[in-house]
Amino acid sequence: MKEEIFIGVAWPYANGSLHLGHIAGCYLPADIFARFCRMNNKNVLMVSGSDEHGTPITITAEKEKTTPKNIVDRYHQEHIENMEQFGISFDLFTRTTTENHKEVVQEIFKTLHKKNYIYRKSVEAYFCKNCNRFLPDRYIEGTCQNCYHENARGDQCDECGNIHDPQDLVEVKCKICGNSPEIRTSDHLFLALSKFEKKLKKWIEDKKYWKSSVFKFTKNWLNQGLHDRAITRDMTWGIDVPIKGFEDKRIYVWFDAVIGYLAASKEWSNNSDDSDKWIKWWKNNKSKHYYFLAKDNIPFHTLIWPSILMGYDDSLNLPYDVPANEYLKIKGEQFSKSKGFGVWVPEVLKKFDADSIRYYLSINMPENKDSNWSWNDFIIKNNDELVGTYGNFIHRVFTFSYKNFGKIPKRYNLDDLDKITLDKINKTSIELKKSLNKCNFKKGLRIAMNLAQHGNYYFDQKQPWNLIKSDEERCSTSLNICLSIVNALAVFMSPYLPFSSQKIWEMLGNTTNISDLNWDESISTLNVNYTLEKPKTLFDKLSIEEGMIEEDLFSNVDLRVAKVIDVKDHPDADKLLILQIDLGELGKRVIVAGIKKFYTKEEILGKNIIIVTNLKPAKIRGVQSNGMLLAASDSTGLVSLLNPDNSNPGSRIFIDGIKHNPDYILEFEKFKEIKMKVNEKQQIVYKNKILKSEKGPVFCDKNVKKGAIVS
Repeated sequence: MKEEIFIGVAWPYANGSLHLGHIAGCYLPADIFARFCRMNNKNVLMVSGSDEHGTPITITAEKEKTTPKNIVDRYHQEHIENMEQFGISFDLFTRTTTENHKEVVQEIFKTLHKKNYIYRKSVEAYFCKNCNRFLPDRYIEGTCQNCYHENARGDQCDECGNIHDPQDLVEVKCKICGNSPEIRTSDHLFLALSKFEKKLKKWIEDKKYWKSSVFKFTKNWLNQGLHDRAITRDMTWGIDVPIKGFEDKRIYVWFDAVIGYLAASKEWSNNSDDSDKWIKWWKNNKSKHYYFLAKDNIPFHTLIWPSILMGYDDSLNLPYDVPANEYLKIKGEQFSKSKGFGVWVPEVLKKFDADSIRYYLSINMPENKDSNWSWNDFIIKNNDELVGTYGNFIHRVFTFSYKNFGKIPKRYNLDDLDKITLDKINKTSIELKKSLNKCNFKKGLRIAMNLAQHGNYYFDQKQPWNLIKSDEERCSTSLNICLSIVNALAVFMSPYLPFSSQKIWEMLGNTTNISDLNWDESISTLNVNYTLEKPKTLFDKLSIEEGMIEEDLFSNVDLRVAKVIDVKDHPDADKLLILQIDLGELGKRVIVAGIKKFYTKEEILGKNIIIVTNLKPAKIRGVQSNGMLLAASDSTGLVSLLNPDNSNPGSRIFIDGIKHNPDYILEFEKFKEIKMKVNEKQQIVYKNKILKSEKGPVFCDKNVKKGAIVS
């Protein structure tokens, strides 16, 4: 019997266009896995849809002075088109405004309420007198107490992923009018998550095969103790609360959205010839449920959704795996619909082939750590790997076979290299299947690309351009094996590059859809004697277009003048000082500096220094440092602070001719690539260009040797 695989993919808000962070975070990995499973004799049901309730929708509608329905209708249609253009092979991509979804959500809500898993509670909530309304969490912004990010939402901080209540924020503002709201009392309904804590702890015990980040995150949440969570909110857009007395409130979107997985399965089943078909995936204990999402969604899928399922119907399958990805960023900053920051799917699909984008997102996928979208790297990976290695091998094999045989040639006696190569095809299949079964997609793509590299090696070793003159049978065998590699690559790359894989499959004389075939059978099928058509190139080389050229690395760093206004010894480190600095309009902050050996506190106090303001904050011996001062050190061990003269605090340090376009957060490893030194005039130089402040060149305040390193 076939194994049932359910794949649930996070629901994108229908308040704006999709960006590449969405694709890399969950839709592409889910599609790769779904395509792979289908080709390996598994019944797959993959669902998702547009999340059309919640404050992101109403905020967008208010900004555009239109209705939430107009917003969701527009973007849902765009989402469908973009998913199809990217080749994301959903069995159903629906929406949360369907009548089916509403019925399923309300049924589960009423069942949980009846079982006393939902209860009423009076709470303090923010009320904006200027707007004359209670503020749902996303109408609130403030400073996160966990990471001190200043623009944290009322329900979650996008910077550190911490989920909280609005009252946990500091310096709260109404997102609509900017005023400070006041606290008032309001009745809400709560989901009793605390009642599921013991069950969840037992359930998670055997989930050590999860990604370590997902497992640790979930365990930490459980170890801290689960808190009951509000399940209603003060707004008029959303699913009605099916309980008397709450007519002016709506069901919270986090509860509404995760139920979409079950609701979508039932909708798909109702659209088929069997309305009970969904049961095969949801009430079959041999079925495995996978959920693909970004890391900010982990607790909703590893704790909250399992709790809802446990409370509603314990015969329903719980998640088997939650292979959540980290973030795809650009210049260190997270893509964001609300901020309008990202590489937008509708725009990028107009300029580039979908498989080229899929390739780069796959090879650069943020599986275990955040990754960055780089236009330069995208061009390089496309030209060197996709075109230069993969596409080049396929094109040279087809071109030579077409020109010299006109058909797929026969295989005759095999030599050692032939046997090694055929064995490599089989070993590649085994290794690739192992990786994809574990959702290791980057590793899987490298395994497949290694076969393409071997194909180029084999072709060069065989030198068919010489064999065709001296030994036609040997040449025929070599080309047959090359085309066998091409055949296998079409199968292996199909989950990653569905469009070009189908083209290759058809070039080999097949009329079937490669995605519908059996993996093992397909890699060994070669249509010998099939008359080849004139080959066409599969991928185009790309050039860096206007607006995609990345700046010099120095443009990524934000160097500012800071005045030291307080100096203290670090309580737990003999060589460290804690400096409070004034950055003018950028405010005051604290940094930790290892200069106690070289400067007294009296020498530093009141001094102008230069700091890296956008470096990722780091805890140094228990004290968080929000920046790093710059100093030069030479081979004698002499250390000198940089002197920006009497420049105003907060003023920028710059280099003529280099654009200032700093990363939102600069990783330390990236900063280390910026090599600054001291010249013979004690000036600071980078690539022979002088660092300047508003008062002129930046100097060392002590005479260090020429070539001293600035760090």
